[in-house]
Amino acid sequence: MSGKHKTAEQTRLRLRGKKLALIVLVGAPLLGGCKSERQSATTSSQAVQVLQIEPTSASETSSYVGTIRPRFESNIAFRVGGKITKRLVDIGTSVTAGQIIAELDPTDYRLALEAQQAELAAAKSSRDQAVAAEGRYRTLEAQGHVAKAALEQRVAAADEARGRVERAERSLALARNQLDYAELRSDAAGIVSALPVEVAQVVTAGQTIARIARRDEIEALVAIPENRLGDLKQAVAEIEIWGDRNRRYPAKVREVSPEADSVSRTYAARFSFHVDSDARELGRTATVHLKATNATQVFAVPLASVMQEGTTPTVWVLDATATRVRRTPVTLIRFTQEAAIISGALRPGDRIVALGVHMLDADKPVRIVEQRATLE
Repeated sequence: MSGKHKTAEQTRLRLRGKKLALIVLVGAPLLGGCKSERQSATTSSQAVQVLQIEPTSASETSSYVGTIRPRFESNIAFRVGGKITKRLVDIGTSVTAGQIIAELDPTDYRLALEAQQAELAAAKSSRDQAVAAEGRYRTLEAQGHVAKAALEQRVAAADEARGRVERAERSLALARNQLDYAELRSDAAGIVSALPVEVAQVVTAGQTIARIARRDEIEALVAIPENRLGDLKQAVAEIEIWGDRNRRYPAKVREVSPEADSVSRTYAARFSFHVDSDARELGRTATVHLKATNATQVFAVPLASVMQEGTTPTVWVLDATATRVRRTPVTLIRFTQEAAIISGALRPGDRIVALGVHMLDADKPVRIVEQRATLE
């Protein structure tokens, strides 16, 4: 290559190098500006973890644990006093109506009965004599052999004798009843749930001898918190008896105590139901499930997603653009171990912020860093 061509080639290479340097110098600030804008946008947006909510059927049911109790349970007692000589049942014994539960020593009552029988016999003999004398005097008075006053005395004596017989008959009936009362019988079929006395114990009339629980009508007794009493009017009740193969029986509330327990602040509620099985055993544990019948949708959300704003609970709801969030008031129904049950102006499929709700600013955009599955 000649010196002239070599010089031209070097000049062209120098010009190309200058152009490349100029491009690099001009492009570098532009690239730096793009990167800065991306960093600024990332720094100004708020990272959020969101959860898509769906109505939950489990949250519509409240459950309360209680026990199976009889609707009718009566304390039975002797109607007379005395010494117990026999006790024919034990706790847990099934009895029928009229079955003997216990007996008193009948000696005194048998003697009283015999005395009244003798008194009645004497009264009848006196009555017969008085009636016969009355008849004779009526004949004599008709014949004019006795005065009318004498007849009246015999009539009065006969009437008194008749009254004495009536009193003796009633006394005899009373003595016979008292002898019968020495045997204590069950007034209904059921099961013996308590026996507070023993053989050889002297008891008074009216003292409790046994408690009979009837099994023809049974109930579940549960304690309802005072803030859940409204559920009883708007719910369908079912009873599940533990150990009864997960079966559920329709029930209805029969009675709610008008006064709360002074310690637990709960109200005793009785739910009546019918079951023909071994589940009728009294004292078994049962769960009363109250399922709401209203159409209000409820949602189970993480506990950390609910923020208290003054007296109103709120959640952050992601908008349709997925770049902004809005604060939405909700109604807090109750807490579970893992979730808060809420209702309000929410729709199935809405996405709410699940974590970090106290750090959000409604005026700043957000970016989703993680979307959780629906909370079960």
